[in-house]
Parts: sequence; structure tokens; C-alpha cells
Amino acid sequence: MKRVFIVFGSIAAILVAWATATAGVVSTESIGEITKEVVLNSSNGFGHMALEGLSNFMSMTGFANVTIPNLIMISVGLFFIFLAIKFDYEPLLLIPIGVGVIIGNIPFVAGNQIGIYEEGSVLNYLYFGVQKGIYPPLIFLGIGAMTDFTSLIANPKLMLLGAAAQVGVFLTFIGAITLGFDLNEAASIGIIGGADGPTAIFLSSKEAPHLLGAIAIAAYSYMALVPVIQPPLMRLMTTSAERKIRMKPPRTVTKTEKILFPIIGLILTTFISPSALPLLGMLFFGNLLKESGHTERLANTARTSMVDIVTILLGVTVGASTQASEFITVNSMKIFVLGAVSFAIATVSGLAFAKIMNVFLKGDNKINPLIGAAGVSAVPDSARVVQQEGLKADPSNHLLMHAMAPNVSGVIGSAVAAGILMSFLSYFSNM
Repeated sequence: MKRVFIVFGSIAAILVAWATATAGVVSTESIGEITKEVVLNSSNGFGHMALEGLSNFMSMTGFANVTIPNLIMISVGLFFIFLAIKFDYEPLLLIPIGVGVIIGNIPFVAGNQIGIYEEGSVLNYLYFGVQKGIYPPLIFLGIGAMTDFTSLIANPKLMLLGAAAQVGVFLTFIGAITLGFDLNEAASIGIIGGADGPTAIFLSSKEAPHLLGAIAIAAYSYMALVPVIQPPLMRLMTTSAERKIRMKPPRTVTKTEKILFPIIGLILTTFISPSALPLLGMLFFGNLLKESGHTERLANTARTSMVDIVTILLGVTVGASTQASEFITVNSMKIFVLGAVSFAIATVSGLAFAKIMNVFLKGDNKINPLIGAAGVSAVPDSARVVQQEGLKADPSNHLLMHAMAPNVSGVIGSAVAAGILMSFLSYFSNM
């Protein structure tokens, strides 16, 4: 409970400061502008020359060009770093993003090829991988090389829970349209509910690049806050008796099944959703590298060095894209609210569908409804939260292995959902 108050109290403080700055209550005039006014109002002479020299020097420093929105965004970056270090919330993501937010909001003089939106700057070149959707498929390659699909192969009906969690994506899509976003923007916002940062970046880079920074930050923020957001919803949606349900151990999966799964999965899912081919193709390719038994060196590179490098570049550039002038808008605030709603609906949908499945399952085939919350694709955080909640209800009931099945199917489901939305938008754009 203390963590909840700290996290949401800090977010509330940031939003209040945000609203104050955007409402014009606090002046956004920089120190450099104030200094120039003093120089213009001073008399000629040595003192005037000294002040002019001081003014020119000050105009080149960050202190001179800083504004209240810059300070707000730097505070957000520091807050992400605090969450990562203090509470261990997705540190591999939040620390690069937090540092990126700070980098992106250090005031500078435009025109020197420094900022991420200035053509020819180093940050702009690195950001190319985000803008063109290059980094997300590489992340999926690494995820595929890390992922063990054994629990899903052993109990394929749990894939339905990953599909059920995607309800949040489509309901939020409708909600975003209601709030005035166009179809492309609404689709990009809705995918936040899948709790899949790379998929959110991939879709928004194609359909709503002007909202990419806000969508990416929202998606990764809610991924990091899985241990805070999901437990209350899990307890609300399940009874004490349901949380104590024991699931029978999964059957043994053969090596042949593990090799065939990524091949069949690749063909089947991409035939259903061809637009998601870059994501799903790399996901299953990475898994085949892992399971084939003959490409261990490639699999090891994909799941370690390569994915680490891409995560650093992705995190820093996404963070740096949140320049105050581009990020602090009313639409950004709406995106954060819609993202929270989307994530909550996705969690509740998975839990509700697990309870519905139990109506038709008998005896030891019943499933613990808690694992429905793992249908969102925040791997493996959602599965860990399910394990923790299950142990609270029954210290000897281990649900982690079972929860990984809907968790990894959620990764597939969010990519399929993104592909379906892209196809839907393509159809309407050609009408």
C-alpha cells in the first residue's frame, strides 16, 4: 500500500505541475530572455558591453534556456529512475528511458544538430530505428530466443486467456475515437492495453508517429507498474477459494513439439495477420534458433548482447523524444489516461474469461483464475505477480509455470492485434 501511495502520489504531483505549466499559470520565459531584456534596457558604455557579453554567454547555456516544462519533464525522468532503482520496476527499461527523458529536455540552442528532432544530429540518427520500426522486431527476436513455450504447448487452451486480454485493446480503440482521436491515433493508443512496449512503438511509428513518444512512455510506464496495478484487480475479480485452486502439472513436451511450434506458429499467425509479419516473424525465428539445438551461438547472441544493445538504444531515444515542446500537450495526458484504462480492461478481461472457462471445465482440469491476469504481454512480470498472489492465498500453490502460458500467448496476441488494426486502417484508407 505504501508503494501505491508513493507511485500514484508522485504521478499526481507531476500531472499537477504539468497542468500548471500548460495552463500558463507559471511563466515559461527563459532566463536568457530575461537577461536580454535587461541588456536592451541598459545604457551604452562599458557596462553595456559587459552585460552584452554576459548575455551572449548566458544565451548558450542550459540555465538560460530552461523553462518550467523542461524541468517538469526532467522530474519525470528522475521519477522513472527512482522507480527502477528503489522498487526494481523494470530497471532495464526505466533507467534508459529516464536518462533519455533527461537528455531530451536539457535546454539547448536550436540549429547546432543537438536535439533528437534536428536532422543530422546523433540522437536523430539513433531515433531512426524507432521512427521506422526497426528496433521492435529486433526486440522480438531476442524475446523469441529467451522464451520457453513449453507451458503453452502442454496446455494450449490457455492461449485463449492471452486472446481475451486483447479485449482491452479494441475497447480502448473505441474509447479513443470517442475522445476525438482519429482512427490511426486511436489504434496506436489502444495497443497500450497489451502492455507490450515494442508492439506499441511499432504500430504508432506506422500509424501515428506524432504521438510515438507519449504512447511509448505510457506503454513502458504501465509495464513497469504491473506489480502495482494488477494485484488489486486480481483480488477484486476472484474469491479466496478461486485463488486457492490447484492446477494439475503440465504434461511433458517433446523436443519435436518444441521445434514444430515456432514453425507452425509463424505460418498460422502471419496468415491470420500478415501486417504483423515483422514482429511475429522475428519472434518465432528467435524461438526456432533456441529450440533447434544447432544454432545456440546465434540464439545466445540474440537473447543477450543484441537485445541488450537494442534495449539501450530504444530506451534512450524513446525517452529523448519526449522534449517538453513536443510532449506536454492535452493529447499526451489523454493518452496516459486511456492507457491506464486499456491496461485495466485487459487485466479484467483475462480474469473474467478464466472464470468463464471454469464453468465448462471439471475436476482437476479447472484453472486458477489468477492466471488470466497474465494474458497481458508484460513478460514475465505478469506471471510473477500471479505467482505472488497465488502464494499469498496458499503458500504451497505455485502458479508461475501455468501463468507463463497465457503470458507468452499475450505477446503473440498483442502482435496479432496490432496487425489486425493495421490491416483495418489500410482498408479504410483505400476506400
